[in-house]
Amino acid sequence: MTTFSDLGLSPQLLSMLATAGYETPTPIQEKAIPIVLEGRDVIGLAQTGTGKTAAFGLPMIQNLTVENRRADPRNVRALVLAPTRELVNQIAANLKTFVAKSPIRITTVVGGVSINRQIETLARGTDILVATPGRLLDLINRKAVTLTTARFLVLDEADQMLDLGFIHDLRKISRLVPKKRQTLLFSATMPKAIAELAGDYLTDPLRVEVTPPGKAADKVEQYVHFVAGKEQKTDILRKTLADNPDGRSIVFSRTKHGAEKLSKHLETIGFKVASIHGNKSQGQRERALAGFKDGTIKVLVATDVAARGIDIPAVTHVFNYDLPEVPDAYVHRIGRTARAGRDGIAIAFCAPDEVRLLRDIEKLMKIEIAVASGEPPVRAQGAPAGQQPKRKQSQHRKGQGPAAQAAHENAQAKRNRRNNRPARPSGGQNNGGNAGQNAGGQNRGNGQRRRETA
Repeated sequence: MTTFSDLGLSPQLLSMLATAGYETPTPIQEKAIPIVLEGRDVIGLAQTGTGKTAAFGLPMIQNLTVENRRADPRNVRALVLAPTRELVNQIAANLKTFVAKSPIRITTVVGGVSINRQIETLARGTDILVATPGRLLDLINRKAVTLTTARFLVLDEADQMLDLGFIHDLRKISRLVPKKRQTLLFSATMPKAIAELAGDYLTDPLRVEVTPPGKAADKVEQYVHFVAGKEQKTDILRKTLADNPDGRSIVFSRTKHGAEKLSKHLETIGFKVASIHGNKSQGQRERALAGFKDGTIKVLVATDVAARGIDIPAVTHVFNYDLPEVPDAYVHRIGRTARAGRDGIAIAFCAPDEVRLLRDIEKLMKIEIAVASGEPPVRAQGAPAGQQPKRKQSQHRKGQGPAAQAAHENAQAKRNRRNNRPARPSGGQNNGGNAGQNAGGQNRGNGQRRRETA
């Protein structure tokens, strides 16, 4: 079994890892760390939750430490770009763990907080700057920071940065970083646009891949409810949440307005719920995530701003209240559950006008998502004939009527709660392990208007 000491890390970092409880490297860490230490550019393909921050952070910190110098005022030695405030804060928190008792200084810049305070912090110089592209460019335009001494450029969740329309910002920033640098690009998927981005920014990169793009977590069980509209979605969601009071659920909405409206409705009927989306202030988003992590909040209603980089192992259910327009987003959404070796349930709601979106998702993942028990085998009530794909229906247990089936489900839910496992919808098959590999993907980033405020 490979250990961190086999990867070429310094005794100082090995001691820190042991103190922090890190025992063995993840596959992406095992493959990427030695390459980054050699100074090579890297393309890393792996889903969130696989240890990517340590994969680029540990060797980057070691190389910065060897240089034994401090950043000049308003300068940075390494730049890490990420698409959302939450991901920036999470990356920085992990990196700060790795530099404990070290002079390495880490700074974050994101929107939604005081820019004057960020200007004051950057005036002293920083070793590692973790930033969202938009706020960074704002600070550059104000001459609060310069990138002319940056030795490292890390693009994390590159595919989402393209989906959110950051391609032009990335091009501007890359021109401000020295050409003689080490560039590390990490992405969960590898569409054509990412390949083109890598060709522009990286020099003779080595590709490290540990999880096929487009593949869902192996332990995620996926189900779909065909519904007539929003009212039926809300009814099924309310019942499922009530049946799993000990669970922790993320509910994804397509729009900020829809997320806030649904959150307020669930709160009104008694659920411990919070929302997170682009219209929330940074403080509101941080409080919502903190409450969700410590269990005081059981339901988090979110837009895709929370689909990446939020590492909360205890999530038992992910609900796609609205199916995403981009199929890749579905993979990232359901990846919020079944983390750290746990099981998880992903439940999607499909209205008649979302059937095309469902088909795109299934095509990407090369699966047919099981219909939850009780659904019509061909079409949902109220939906025009022929609008829904024909598929097998999950059947009730043979010889049992509705009352017996309900009793069985209740007993199963209690057993699942005792075993600290999420309760499953009745019937259906586990499609999580059958998710296939993304054959390519399309460029959805160039020129696309940002759907969320990062």
